[in-house]
Amino acid sequence: MQPDERIMRGPGERRVAEAAERIIAEGRPRLHRTWASLVATSLLGGIDVGVGIMALLFVRHETGSELLSGLAFSIGLIALLLGHSELFTEGFLVPVTTVIAGAATWLDLARLWATVLVMNLVGGWIFTWIVIQAFPELHHTAATTGAHFVNGGYSLSTFCLSVLGGGVITLMTRMHHGTDSMTGKITASIIAAFVLVGFGLWHSVLDSLLAFAGLHTGHTPYGYADWLPWLAWSVLGNITGGLLLTTALRLIRSAPVLNEEEPSAEDDS
Repeated sequence: MQPDERIMRGPGERRVAEAAERIIAEGRPRLHRTWASLVATSLLGGIDVGVGIMALLFVRHETGSELLSGLAFSIGLIALLLGHSELFTEGFLVPVTTVIAGAATWLDLARLWATVLVMNLVGGWIFTWIVIQAFPELHHTAATTGAHFVNGGYSLSTFCLSVLGGGVITLMTRMHHGTDSMTGKITASIIAAFVLVGFGLWHSVLDSLLAFAGLHTGHTPYGYADWLPWLAWSVLGNITGGLLLTTALRLIRSAPVLNEEEPSAEDDS
């Protein structure tokens, strides 16, 4: 046996291979869902994140702390994990890996991304409207927090904040698939929420829901016409971060497993 073959059969490489196989096994059904299932799952994703937004606003209203509100927002990411709903920026590692492995097409990926993003925003818009109507004391916090992002400007700094936001969520997805332990997966969700919100990173869906919450108060220095270009800027950065910082490197690391998957994917078709 050659030395490199012994390395490839080591425990570290086996864990990488097992994680890649889990990703592909999950990605196939995700990319081939019916329209009804995809829309429903994506709407639930927006609502789940909305629960985290509600917790974030309450903690920020009471404490003024971004770090504590980041921990509070972890409720939303844990709900996504345990509820098996779909968040737009979770659609980088698993679906792209599945397409590269030949188990789905790029058209399937485009359908997933577009539907999940739109339905996340619709579900979140509805849920944040309910929250703002139910808790008038959150109006000032919601309007101020939403304005922080929408009026943040279009610069290298804000683009990098979006790149980091996409990278952190995709890293969370990679950690989820690196372990079978539910405790480990929940810990990864808490860590991601703490970094994402506590450090003020930009996330297209999360921060859009904060912007919606502010808009529902009727007292914001921005409108939907200001939010739309901000969304495009944030989505571009999130995709760049999710694909380049995490997904591309994971694809290189898992290349032997993905190459093995291609024949079976063709057989399935």
